Amino acid sequence: MRKTNDKTIKEAIEQMLQVYKIKRKYEETGVAAYWSELVGKSVANRTKELFIKDKKLFLRIESSVIKNELVMMREQIIRKINERAGAWIVEDIIFL
Repeated sequence: MRKTNDKTIKEAIEQMLQVYKIKRKYEETGVAAYWSELVGKSVANRTKELFIKDKKLFLRIESSVIKNELVMMREQIIRKINERAGAWIVEDIIFL
């Protein structure tokens, strides 16, 4: 039986992330964790660098063919990332 002030673990973690102002960093780090789910293993295996800064996703891809495909899919990737995160964490993709 839950008391009125009891919280689920999820609620407690959400509150902690907000209190310590690390929610955005947590969400940004999550992108790297599920990158292969978003773009597939073959693309993820050729991704050499991935980080987010100022709502921009920076990517270093070793294959020019895959890089060109990702350029064409830029808007879809941004939408998928933001949907998965449940927040607007990426506005653009920069290829290094």
